[in-house]
Amino acid sequence: MRPPPRLRPRSWRFRATAVFAAVAAAVALATFPTLPANAAIACQVTYAKQWDNGSGFGANISIQNLGDAVSPWRLTYTWPGNQTVQQGWNGTWSQSGANVTVVAPSWAQNLASGANVGIGFNGQYSGTNTNPTSFSLNGTVCNGPNPSPSPSPSPTPQALIVSPTTVSVPEGGTATYSVRLQAQPTSNVTVTSTAGSGDTNLTVSSGAGLTFTSSNWATPQNVTLAAAQDSDSTNGSRTIAVASSGLTSVSVTANEADDDPGTTQSLVVSPTALTVPEGNTAIFGVRLAIAPTSNVTVTTTAASSGDADLTATAGTSLTFTPSNYATAQNVTLSAAQDSDSTNGSRTFTVASSGLSSVAVTATEADDESTTNSYITEFQTQYNKLKASASGYLSPEGIPYHSVETLLVEAPDHGHETTSEAFSYLIWLEAQYGRVTRNWAPFNASWALMEQYIIPSTAGQPGGQTAYNPSDPADYAPEFNQPNQYPSPLSTSVVAGQDPLANELQSTYGNRTMYAMHWLIDVDDVYGFGTGRSSSLSECGDNTKRVTYINTYQRGPQESVFETIPHPSCETQRYGQTGGGFQPLFIQGTAAPQWRYTNAPDADARAVQAAYWALIWATEQGNQSQISATLTKAGKLGDYLRYAMYDKYFKNPGCASPTCTAGSGKSSSAYLLNWYFAWGGAMDGTWAWRIGSSHNHGGYQNPLAAWVLSSNGPAALRPQSPTAATDWTTSLTRQVQFYKWLQSAEGGIAGGATNSWDGAYAARPSNLPQFFGQTYDVDPVYHDPPSNQWFGFQAWGMQRLAELYYVTGNTMAKSVLDKWVPWVISNTTLGSGATFAIPNEMDWSGAPSASFNSTSGTPADNPGLHVSIRNTGTDVGVAASLARTLIWYAAKENGSTLGTQAKATAKGLIDRLLLSKTSKGIAIPEPRADYQRFDDVYNASTGQGVYIPSGYSGVMPNGDTIVPGKSFLGIRSFYLQDPEWPKVQAYLDGGAVPTFTYHRFWAQADIAMALADYGTLFPAG
Repeated sequence: MRPPPRLRPRSWRFRATAVFAAVAAAVALATFPTLPANAAIACQVTYAKQWDNGSGFGANISIQNLGDAVSPWRLTYTWPGNQTVQQGWNGTWSQSGANVTVVAPSWAQNLASGANVGIGFNGQYSGTNTNPTSFSLNGTVCNGPNPSPSPSPSPTPQALIVSPTTVSVPEGGTATYSVRLQAQPTSNVTVTSTAGSGDTNLTVSSGAGLTFTSSNWATPQNVTLAAAQDSDSTNGSRTIAVASSGLTSVSVTANEADDDPGTTQSLVVSPTALTVPEGNTAIFGVRLAIAPTSNVTVTTTAASSGDADLTATAGTSLTFTPSNYATAQNVTLSAAQDSDSTNGSRTFTVASSGLSSVAVTATEADDESTTNSYITEFQTQYNKLKASASGYLSPEGIPYHSVETLLVEAPDHGHETTSEAFSYLIWLEAQYGRVTRNWAPFNASWALMEQYIIPSTAGQPGGQTAYNPSDPADYAPEFNQPNQYPSPLSTSVVAGQDPLANELQSTYGNRTMYAMHWLIDVDDVYGFGTGRSSSLSECGDNTKRVTYINTYQRGPQESVFETIPHPSCETQRYGQTGGGFQPLFIQGTAAPQWRYTNAPDADARAVQAAYWALIWATEQGNQSQISATLTKAGKLGDYLRYAMYDKYFKNPGCASPTCTAGSGKSSSAYLLNWYFAWGGAMDGTWAWRIGSSHNHGGYQNPLAAWVLSSNGPAALRPQSPTAATDWTTSLTRQVQFYKWLQSAEGGIAGGATNSWDGAYAARPSNLPQFFGQTYDVDPVYHDPPSNQWFGFQAWGMQRLAELYYVTGNTMAKSVLDKWVPWVISNTTLGSGATFAIPNEMDWSGAPSASFNSTSGTPADNPGLHVSIRNTGTDVGVAASLARTLIWYAAKENGSTLGTQAKATAKGLIDRLLLSKTSKGIAIPEPRADYQRFDDVYNASTGQGVYIPSGYSGVMPNGDTIVPGKSFLGIRSFYLQDPEWPKVQAYLDGGAVPTFTYHRFWAQADIAMALADYGTLFPAG
C-alpha cells in the first residue's frame, strides 16, 4: 500500500491579491523594507476587544494614517501581560515574547494619507487580560496629537441595539440575545426585557434588567431565554419587549424548538408549494411521521377562495396503515385549460382527525403566458451557451471553465474544466427540460459526465481490488507552507477503518469508485496526453486531448500561482526522471500510480439538479424519460458519503496523530468536507482512499442531503442499506452547522476542522467545537482566506433556500430570516445596469459555544462578526444571490421580507440583462493579481513557485522544473495566448489589464436565475 499525497481540490474564485497568515506565538520576526527617509508618519490606533471568555479573546484594531503615505506599513505593540496571538487576519502576524508585529498583506501594502485599515486576531491568555496602550506605525508611536484635527462629529442619537430579534429556544434549554446602546450615555441607562403574550413556556431567565454606563455602553450584554420542558409537540412563540425610558422599544420573537415532534404523530407533506401547468397536472406526496396504531385517513380539500381552475383530481382521500405509513402517497392537482393569462393560485389543506393540518399552495403556470420575458431570456441565454460559435463547449461537448483561455483563478487555464462545470451543465439541462419538456439533453449531460470526469473502471487500474478498508492509507502530515514539502511518510500512525467500501462493493458488485475527479485539461494544453499509446495501459485514457490533472497539493498557503500541475495518472514520463512529480509532494521512492480527488459540492450539486429534474419531469408526466439517470444520481450520492469522513478516518476531537482511530462510522462528521480522494498502483497491487478533516460552510448542501435521505423521493434514494440513514443524519447536521456558524449580522462564518494544522496538532483551547470539529475562521486555504469570497455565501444559502421551499425546515428558515435582510442591506441597485453586491468579507470572534446535540439548536453568536470589506459586480455571484432570494421569496410569498427579497432579486436580474454580450452576460474585470505570473519563490514572503533544492524535472512542452522558476516559467504556452500582450505590458510597468470573462458556471447560473424567476413569478 502507498499513501496519497496531500490532495486539495481547489480554492474557488481565487483572487491572488489577497494573503492571510495565522501565526502562533514565538514566530521569528521577518526582515522588513526600510522606508524613505522623508516619510512623515503620524497615526491613530483604536483597539476594540470583541469577545473574552476568560482564557481566549478576540479584538479588532483600526489604524488611521494621519501622515504621509506609508508602503509597506507595519504595526508593532507590546502586550502588558502573557497574551499570545493565535490567529490573525488582514496582515501577517508574528510574535516574539510580548512583542507583536503585523505586516501589511501583499494585497494592501500601501496605507495612503488619511486612509484606514482594519486588522484583527483571536488570542489566548491567563490571569488578567489588559489592553495594550502603545502602538507604533513603522517605528513611530501613534495616538499623539492629530496634525489635522477633524471637526467634532454630530452626536450619535441614542437607541437600543438588539441582536438577533428572532431567537430559537430549544425545549428544556436556553438561548440568548444581546443588547447594547448605540451611543455613550450621560448617565446610567436601565434596559428591561419583559415577556408578553404567547407561549408561557418561554420566559426570560436572566438579564431581565440590564444597566449600561458611560464605560460599558458599547459592550453587548446577554438576555437569556428559557423554554420549559413539556409533553406537547407545539412549537409556540412569545414576544419579548426590550425597553428603556425615553427610547424606542425593540421586539424580540422567541420561538420554541420543540423536541417532541419526532416521537409524536404528524403529517409529512412535500412539497408544500408547487406549480401546475395549465391543462396539466402536478403532484405532492403525503406520509405519516411514525407508525399509527390503526389505519389513518388523510384528506385533501381545496380552499373556497383562490383560482377555481386548480383542483385536486386524485388522492383526495388516502389511507395509511401501520405497515405503509412511511411510504409517500401522491395527491394530484390539475389546472384546467382556460383562455385568460392569469397565473392564479389556490391553497389545499391536507388533514386528518387529531393531527395538525398542512397547507399546500398551488400556482397555475398559464400557457397563455408563454411570452414571459424572463423565460424568453432564459432560452436566449441557453442558446448562447450551447452555440458552437460562443466557444463554451469543447469538440467533445465538455463545458470549458471559461470561453477565454487566459484565466487564472482555481483552474490555472480557462480551457481546463472542473466537476463544478459539469454539475452546472446538468443543472442547466434540468432547467431546459423544465421549460421545454425536452429531457434528452439532461440525460446526455449525465452521460457526458460519466464519460469524461468520472474515472472509468479502466481508468482505475486494478479496480481497487487490492484496497483494504481496515488500512485505508498511510499517514503523511500536512504543512502550512509549500516550502515544508515534500512530506514524510509514517507507517506508525494508525488510520481508522473505512466503513463504506464493503457495503458499496456488496451493493454495486465491484470496488470501482463512482465519483467525479475535480479537474481535467480538456485541450491537453499541458501535454500530459501527448504521445500516449492507443492501449489502456495509462489509466484507461487513450485520448490525446482530455486528460486528468491536479494542481494543489502543498498546504493551505499554496495559492494557484504557486502550484505545479501534474497528471493524475503518474507514469513518471514527465517531471523528474525516476520519480515524476511525486518527489515534490512526498518523500521517498514512489512507484507509478494514479490518484483522483473529488470536490463534494459538485457531486452534491449534480444530485440537487437531478432532484429538480425529477420534480419538473413528474409534473409534466415525463418521469419515465429520466428514470435511468435518476438511478445514477442516487448512486453518485451513495459514494458521496466519503465526504463525511475524516482524512485518515480518525474520530472527532482528534488532537494528536496517535489519537484513537475510528471504527464503524465513528469517524464520520456527517458534513460535506473539502474533498475525498482515492488511488493506487498502476499495476493494481495496492490502493488507498482518504477523506478530508476540513469542513467549510460554503460546501454544505442540505437539499441534496434531504433528497438522499429517508424522507427524500424514492427515485433518487441510494441503494446501499445504510445510505439513506446516513443522509438523514447529515441533513440535520448540515443545517445545524449553518446555524452554529451564523454571525451576529447574518453571514455564515468559515467552518471547522478535525485536524488542526492538517497534522492533528493540539487545538487552541479558546476555540469552540462542533461535534468535535474545532472552529476555523478560514478552513482549508489561506491565500486568500477561504471565507473571504462572498460567493460561498450565495451558493450555500441558495441550497438552504431550496430546502426551506421544499420542506419548510424551521431551522433553515431561522438562518435565512437573518441572512436575507443582511445581504439585502448590503446590496445596491443603481441606475441602469449598475449594481453592487458584497465581494470580500472580514471576520472576527467565534461561535459562542461548542455544540454536540443531535436534535438541538445551536445558540446565537453575538460575538461572531462579519464586515463587508468591499463590493463588486461578479455576474455569477449576483445570479446565485438572486436565485437564493427568489426561492426564499417564493416560500415567504406575501411577507414583508419575502417581498423585499423578490424585489432585490428582480432588480439584480434586470440589471444583469443590461450587460449582454454576444456570448452571454459579462462585465469587465481588472486583474491586478496577474503581476504574480512572474513571481519566483521568495523565502521571506513565501510567495512564488517553491521547487525544492535538488529537484529537476521537465514539462511535456520542454519547460524545466527547477528552483527559481515562476508560474509562467513552467507554463510558457501562455506567451502564445492572443491576450498575453496585455499581461506583458502590465508586467513591464503598464496599467492593470482588464478582461471580460465568460465563465460557464456563471453564465449557467444567470440562465437559471431567469428560469427560476420566470417560472416562480410568472406575472413578473
